[in-house]
Amino acid sequence: MGGEPGVRSSLREARPLLLVVDRDPLRLDRIENELERSFGVDFRVRGELTAAAALHCLDLAHELEQRVAVVLVDHELPDDERAAVLATAREAHPDARRALTIPWGAWAERTTAAAILAAMSKGDINYYVLKPWIGHDELFHRTVAEFVQEWSRNEVANLREVVVVADERSARGHAIQALLGRNGIPSAFRATGTANADLVLAEIGEPDPGDGVVVWMPAIGGTVLHDPTDVEIAEAWGVSTTLDDEQRDFDVLVIGGGPAGLATAVYASSEGLRTLVVEREAIGGQAGTSSLIRNYLGFSRGISGSELAQRGYQQAWVFGAHFALMREVVKLDALDNVFTAEIEGVGEVSAKAVVLASGVSYRRLGVPALEALTGAGVYYGASVSEAHGLTGLDACVVGGGNSAGQAVIHLARYCRQVTLVVRGPELSATMSQYLIDVIDAAPNIAVRASSEVVDGGGDGRLEQVTLRDRDTGAEEVLAADGLFVMIGAEPRTGWLPAAVGRDDHGFVAAGADAIASGLWNSSRTPQPYESTVPGLFAVGDVRCGSVKRVASAVGEGSVVVSQVHEHLKAVRIAEQAASDG
Repeated sequence: MGGEPGVRSSLREARPLLLVVDRDPLRLDRIENELERSFGVDFRVRGELTAAAALHCLDLAHELEQRVAVVLVDHELPDDERAAVLATAREAHPDARRALTIPWGAWAERTTAAAILAAMSKGDINYYVLKPWIGHDELFHRTVAEFVQEWSRNEVANLREVVVVADERSARGHAIQALLGRNGIPSAFRATGTANADLVLAEIGEPDPGDGVVVWMPAIGGTVLHDPTDVEIAEAWGVSTTLDDEQRDFDVLVIGGGPAGLATAVYASSEGLRTLVVEREAIGGQAGTSSLIRNYLGFSRGISGSELAQRGYQQAWVFGAHFALMREVVKLDALDNVFTAEIEGVGEVSAKAVVLASGVSYRRLGVPALEALTGAGVYYGASVSEAHGLTGLDACVVGGGNSAGQAVIHLARYCRQVTLVVRGPELSATMSQYLIDVIDAAPNIAVRASSEVVDGGGDGRLEQVTLRDRDTGAEEVLAADGLFVMIGAEPRTGWLPAAVGRDDHGFVAAGADAIASGLWNSSRTPQPYESTVPGLFAVGDVRCGSVKRVASAVGEGSVVVSQVHEHLKAVRIAEQAASDG
């Protein structure tokens, strides 16, 4: 139990490296001084005037297994030299943040802009950094500090806020690690029998868990959990999974904590509505598994799905929204303008309006041999936390959407080879072009179009998959240590009352679709996101005809609140009329 000094000293034998290369001695000296001033206590700062010297430094760090946190490369280096430094940094130190350094005003130059865009599209850099033009340049410091923070969260050698210790083949251990990652909880997996696991177990005075799982929370007073349930983990971390007895009546019940549900919670609670969000798995939904969303407005370097979700969660919480996480609504009734919901493990709550934002689930492969290996190399969704464990190995991703593209790119940072398996003939119909560009440029990503996974197996853990060409019927066996399935979009709406109209696939009819379903019985016209039941709204992926994008889900979640207000106003008027009558 308790502190971390023993582990910290063992895992951090050398300070991580901040490397900068600039062929101008004066500029290099200024950048080094700025880095030393801000980060010199915890990081080693090294500046090089030539690409050759920088390459030697990177190679030596790799040979000595020293950590590299940030690599800053002068954009004015010759193209081939700049590309060589960035490629070596990417291959030898995949977690390092990489950036081009440019002088103020250079963004207006076509050649500079072209170099930045080309490097970002190929995944060679994370972004660019403006060179410090004066001493104590706080903009430079802030940008590099953000890079350092991003690196720190991905660096497996760092002591994390939560540490999971389990056998490398433990499906439950990996499931816990994935759960923590999806909920934005910084964590690390330590496989039993390794030096890192032994250090952790010695630090907390625990024996080898064998087939079990030990979860250590050094950030929460050294709490240790043995074979915990998801709810026990959440509660130990301080996440709300239940409600007090007096917290049972709400203005709005939001079912689902993905982008649409979180946006609804933010806008509803900020406008004074008493709001409850119930999420059955993890904050962020499918979007929460995305390693990097680069086309979301306002995040020029991109943002991970889990971080975006956590920001939304914190924002809604600050406005007063209530949350019951890792809980599921199992029954919903409507009577006299009041909805009553039965929440598993919590009990009944009531609400004047309900916003259904439960999203969709990935479709199962339906291959028995692979279903048996779920959690042991086979994962549904992009389990970002598994990427490090696949370093130098082979992986397959099944799916043609943006989530699959983001997963492939993330895995390619660590894997020897990543194969993207797509049922359709090409990616352009289902994936954003910026992702296709990165995939096309990556030497270790192969796209298998018009293909599907039909078999696979391994001795207790995935070792291979069988692909079938959908045009020729030919089959091929590929080595695979990880299989990430992101196909189909199945809404979990079977539990809803029969009065809620759905299409043939289970998506909820709303607005014009609610009228077309023939189930709308009110004399008024339903609002655009209102289902066939007055006061029950559907937003995001669960709604029939929605655009399956994070930004559109957020937009629907924010817009629906005005429709909720209209519904609540109509209810108040009706109640007043009944009272007066």
